[in-house]
Amino acid sequence: MLSVPLATLPADFCTRALSWGAQFAYCAYFEPNDLEYPEGPFYRMLAVATQADDAPTSLAELRTWLLSQRPSGVPNCGFITYDVKNEIEQLTSENFDGFAWPHLHFFVPEIWLYWQPNVLQIDGAEPAEVLAQILATVSLTAAPPNVPTLRPRLPKAEYLHAVAAIKDDILNGEVYELNLCQEFYAEGISLHPADVFRRLNEASPAPFAGFIRHHEHYLMCASPERFLSHYYPDIISQPIKGTIRRGATPTEDEQQRLTLLSDEKERAENLMIVDLVRNDLARVAKTGTVEVYELFGLYPFRHVWQMISTVAAELRENVGLVEVLEATFPMGSMTGAPKIRAMQLIEQYERSRRGLYSGSIGYVWSDGEFEFNVVIRSLQYRADTGYLSFQVGSAITYDSDPEREYEECLLKAKALLEVLGAVISE
Repeated sequence: MLSVPLATLPADFCTRALSWGAQFAYCAYFEPNDLEYPEGPFYRMLAVATQADDAPTSLAELRTWLLSQRPSGVPNCGFITYDVKNEIEQLTSENFDGFAWPHLHFFVPEIWLYWQPNVLQIDGAEPAEVLAQILATVSLTAAPPNVPTLRPRLPKAEYLHAVAAIKDDILNGEVYELNLCQEFYAEGISLHPADVFRRLNEASPAPFAGFIRHHEHYLMCASPERFLSHYYPDIISQPIKGTIRRGATPTEDEQQRLTLLSDEKERAENLMIVDLVRNDLARVAKTGTVEVYELFGLYPFRHVWQMISTVAAELRENVGLVEVLEATFPMGSMTGAPKIRAMQLIEQYERSRRGLYSGSIGYVWSDGEFEFNVVIRSLQYRADTGYLSFQVGSAITYDSDPEREYEECLLKAKALLEVLGAVISE
């Protein structure tokens, strides 16, 4: 292990480190952007490996893998796609899939960097040589991505029709709320994923940002949302439901905040998902310990205000990550309620499989503690095929106005479109 004072490193060291790390077949980078967040953001870490021969690709394999002898003090890094739902419930996914991610994947890093308040810790083989390689890496200054137009997998007219149909489903008692998402995509694209991630962080800094490389698959994520964290004995989930754009002046911004706070529809959406999360956590929590720490909290981000609630509990003894995922995944903020019927209808109304969108990236420590985000505000990319896309969505309730829901989707896409220099072709 090598400890390096942060004050001795160049200002662009994180950018150089990711440019270096993105060369590996397996790369996971977690970026908090030095933002304050209730219960804290991601730790800043970079983990890489050239091989992951025994890596788990299903929940059953993950259970065995985590129970095997894991190196002490090393973060096991990975991702969980939305389609892991099919392992938990009797569900299927037959929609178009432009990415074909494995359902999940975790690896033990051969080299990992861990930023602490004043020191960078480098672990693994030859840490001094790793530091020298990163310092010798030239910060990538690639040309901006050339992605002039993204096409909708679900055209606007069909999206508006789907919202109206979902409102009928709600009226008929099928669901209370459903999170409808749509994909915007481009083909034959060539770009530098690490540089695009840098641009995305500059355009929309977020507390649960992350970069994943899995061979030719890339995720560039600017997520503001925590899915789950477990630091003994607590387990915490922080669903986001409720979005409004930031104001152009301090006065307008405060008015926007108050508008969101008083919006009965947004509060109802948030409360329904809080109830769902409370129920999910109760399945793995000590009896009587589930609490709502904060309800309808309002937090500012670069482009939007978000309504965030915090639900916490004490995790039962001998309950591990897989048992927690079986009780809580996918996150209710990305499905709706009740969860199983919502997921069935999602498959019916959406045109794309979500892939890693609506899934999660994170890390598991050898003592069983873990941290995972919700993959939203993200780009997915396949370097071998040139397929690039992002997905955005909103919660549909009976009070939803289809045009307003569509505009909310575009608001959430704003930073992604800015980074790509792209517009949406309707």
